[in-house]
Amino acid sequence: MGRLASLTTALATAAAAGLRGRTGPLPARTPADLADQVRAELAAGGGVLPDAGRGTAAVIELIRRYATGTVDLADPAAAAHLQPPTLGVPAAVEAIVAALNASVDTWDSGPYAVELERQVVRALADRLGLPGSSDGVFTSGGTASNLHALLIARDAVAERLAAGARPVVFCSAVAHFSVSRACAVLGLGADAVRTVPVDARYRLRPDLLAGALAGLAGDEVPVAIVATAGTTDFGSVDPLPACAELARRYGCRLHVDAAYGGGAVFSARLRGLLSGIGAADSVTLDLHKIGWQPAPASVLMVADGADFAPHRVDYLNPADDGAAGYDGLLDRSALATTRRADAVKVAATFLALGADGLGDLLDRCHHLARHAQRRIEAEPRLELAAGATLTTVVFRHRGADPDALNGRLRRRLLRSGAALIGRTTIAGRGVHLKLTLLNPAARTADVDELVDAVLAAGDEEREAA
Repeated sequence: MGRLASLTTALATAAAAGLRGRTGPLPARTPADLADQVRAELAAGGGVLPDAGRGTAAVIELIRRYATGTVDLADPAAAAHLQPPTLGVPAAVEAIVAALNASVDTWDSGPYAVELERQVVRALADRLGLPGSSDGVFTSGGTASNLHALLIARDAVAERLAAGARPVVFCSAVAHFSVSRACAVLGLGADAVRTVPVDARYRLRPDLLAGALAGLAGDEVPVAIVATAGTTDFGSVDPLPACAELARRYGCRLHVDAAYGGGAVFSARLRGLLSGIGAADSVTLDLHKIGWQPAPASVLMVADGADFAPHRVDYLNPADDGAAGYDGLLDRSALATTRRADAVKVAATFLALGADGLGDLLDRCHHLARHAQRRIEAEPRLELAAGATLTTVVFRHRGADPDALNGRLRRRLLRSGAALIGRTTIAGRGVHLKLTLLNPAARTADVDELVDAVLAAGDEEREAA
């Protein structure tokens, strides 16, 4: 550990030196320029895999260059994705967890980590209002958590599918793409997904969902309703109680993709958005979004722990070891055997900040998003498309051919390295820009500077056209 401590200090110093020269969240390089730079830097030392190692000095220099050229999420002008700056506590804990290299698949591969994951899962279940029978598992991300949830839902109707029934999975028209991807991977077919239109606030319409369920053909079986708590683009939350009632009525599972919005459970101001989530059969929650954890830190929660199918392997978790209490978490993970001790950094964060501390961080970001909404609404050159439900605001710069204009102005900001904002396409409304505000250290003045940068870039693009 002594050598780890000294090397970590040296690497942190190198990273700080690289960041000191930054003038924005991205390097002022085109993709081609940066690729050439990285190739040239590596080639000067014999390539990325030289015949003979060059020692820790080369590693320290690599980290300095990396910090110079990577995204700086701590910069208040980084506002494109659901990718927050990490908190210091979990980032520091990550180094120790990596050095100890425990795995949670078997008890003897990481005994304390196994028990800690169980405790973190239980705490999250209690906060979400899930029953005492619930359980959960850490995964690599929301896509993996959603895949696992739909695997469980598929297996619940396996006999009917084997008899020739056609599977159907319902979700909103703005649900995450991982729903259709999961259906394809699981053999249900991407065409098994039926999207339900949304209302003016981008929430699934339960009246139309009810009609779609009632209109299923005799050979169609509803596998799951996937409700979203925090859509990626809009932060919108589907009506969870109505979705739960329909799932019960039609005998299918309710999965809530709360990868983004699940963190609202920590906030007294915003937790009401999750009303009804405790009735879900499964929930995806990403703490590397609202939670400010280094990725990965996704959790799949299930209301009934029996949903995790038992699976024994003689060399990992034999039955007699299990009977004696020596079971790890292999049964809970359908998609991985060796699995990092990701719950350790989460537990460290919970202990350091508590739920109230995390809620305060979210409230700060929500305040920034509300400020951005007001600023955009007051600016004649900008058009608001979706306001701040959570921490995102969607809008665009007005002008002739707005789709091309907004695409170009975002790339202008990328090339300059001065600002990093997102983009999306709204069905029937074209290309829009997006501020995803997950930096609790940012100020309203920083948001104003971001909006000013968008205005300036848009004006410059219109003049150049």
